[in-house]
Amino acid sequence: MDSTSRVYDVVVLGAGPTGENLAERTRAAGLTTVIVENELLGGECSFWACEPSKALLRPVVAHADALRVPGLRRAVEGPLDVPAVFAHRDRMAAYWRDDDQVDWLESVSVDLVRGHGRLDGPRQVVVETADGGTVRLTAREAVGVCTGTVTAFPDLPGLEEVRPWTNREATAARYVPNRLAVVGGGVVAVEMATAFQALGSQVTMLVRGHAGLLSRMEPFAGEMVTDALRAAGVDIRFDTSVTEVVREDGEDSPVRVTLTGGESLVADEILFATGRAPHTADIGLETIGLAPGGWLRVDDSFRVTEVPDGWLYAVGDVNHRALMTHQGKYQARIAGAVIAARAHGEPLDDGKWGAHSPTADSSAVPQVVFCTPEVTSVGLTTRDVERVGLHVNIVDYDIGKVAGAAQYADGYVGKARVLIDADLGTVVGATFVGPGTQELLYSATVAIASEVRVDRLWHAVPAFPTISEVWLRILETYRDGIRSES
Repeated sequence: MDSTSRVYDVVVLGAGPTGENLAERTRAAGLTTVIVENELLGGECSFWACEPSKALLRPVVAHADALRVPGLRRAVEGPLDVPAVFAHRDRMAAYWRDDDQVDWLESVSVDLVRGHGRLDGPRQVVVETADGGTVRLTAREAVGVCTGTVTAFPDLPGLEEVRPWTNREATAARYVPNRLAVVGGGVVAVEMATAFQALGSQVTMLVRGHAGLLSRMEPFAGEMVTDALRAAGVDIRFDTSVTEVVREDGEDSPVRVTLTGGESLVADEILFATGRAPHTADIGLETIGLAPGGWLRVDDSFRVTEVPDGWLYAVGDVNHRALMTHQGKYQARIAGAVIAARAHGEPLDDGKWGAHSPTADSSAVPQVVFCTPEVTSVGLTTRDVERVGLHVNIVDYDIGKVAGAAQYADGYVGKARVLIDADLGTVVGATFVGPGTQELLYSATVAIASEVRVDRLWHAVPAFPTISEVWLRILETYRDGIRSES
C-alpha cells in the first residue's frame, strides 16, 4: 500500500471516449493531465455498448439485407453462425483488454491512475487503488467528470437476486438464451431484441405505457420497427409493467416474470433496458456541496453551474444533454478547448478555436438505431416543434420509390421525414427509416448544423442511383407543396 500526492493542471474522472478526448485535448494544449479509471480504458462504449452491440447487430442486419437481394437468397437462407458472430463481437471488444487504449494514452502523454476516484473538496481527487493505497490528485485548473451512466433499474423487490441482464450482460453474452424477456422500448431494448431474436432466442418485449417503441423519435419510426420485429417473431406487449421477478428453483433456473393484472411468463434470462442513471453516486459530490447520484447541470462550455470558481466540468452522458458517444466526444473537444483557453488567459471569442467552438450546439444531434429497418434521426421531431411552437413544413417521402432503394433490395420499405422551418427555409429535423439509411444521416446533420437554406440544397446533387437521391425527391415534394398552398 502506498499514499502519494501529485499535482496536475487537469484531472479527468473516467476514461471512456469522453474522458479520453477531454484528456487528449487539454494535454495537446500544453496542460499536464491525468485520467482516473476504475475499469477498462475505453469505458462502456468500447466494451459493453457501442462496439460489442454493433458487432452483434452487423451480421443480423447484413443477413436481413442479403435475403432481399436477388441471387443471394438461397445462399443465405440458413441461420446465422452464432459462434462466428460471438467471435466477431469478441474481436471488436478487444477481448475485453485495454492494452491498446493504454498505449494510446501513453502516446499522447496523458498519465493514468487506476482506481476509484472521488472528489475530496475543491480541485481535489482521492483515488483508492487496487492494492489498498491512495493517490491524492490536485488540479490547478480543472477537474472533468466524465463518469457516464449506469442502468436505471425499477424498484422491484428481490431484483438483485435474479441477476438480471443489463446492456453489459447482453452485449458480452456467452450463449443465446432460448427465451429472453426484454423490459423497455428504447434503443437498447430494440437493438438487443433485434439481435437475440435473429440469433435464436424467442424474445418477448415488455413495454410500459402505450407510446410505442422508440417513443422519443417520430411515431412512424417506432411503428415500422414494431411491425418488423413482430414479423421476425418477437412478442411485443405494450401497456405492460413488471411487478415481480423471481428464479423459483435457484440461481440457474428460469425467471418467472409477473406482469400487471397477474399474468406471468417464464424466460431463461431477463434484460432490463429501462433507461440510464448518472454514475455520480460515489464520486464525492457531497464534499463540494452537491447531492450525490444526480445529473450535473452545466452551461454551454460544460462548467458545472452550481460549483463556485468554475473549476468543475461535467462532460458527456453525466450532464444529461445527449446520451451518445459521439456527442460526448464532441462535448469533450469543446470543453478541452475552453479549459485550455481559460488556463492560458486567452479570450474564447477571438476565432482562434475554429471547429472547437467555446459553446456547444445542440440543434443537430444525430442518432442511429441499428435494427431492421435502421432508424436514423437528427434535429427536431414533430413533437418537438409542437412543444416549442415552431412553424414548419412537414415533408414525407416513401424511400422505396427511389431508384437506389430498388437497387438496394427487393420490396424496399422505408420512409423519410424532413422538417423545414416555414419562415427561414432551413432544415430543422430529419428522420429516415429503412435499410442503409444510416448513410443519409451525416448529410442531414450538415444541413441542420450549417442552417443551409432549401434553395441552396438544390445544388447539392445526389448521385444516381443511390438512396441519397431521396433528398432530391424531398425537395421536389416541398416545392410542389409550397406551390399548391400559394
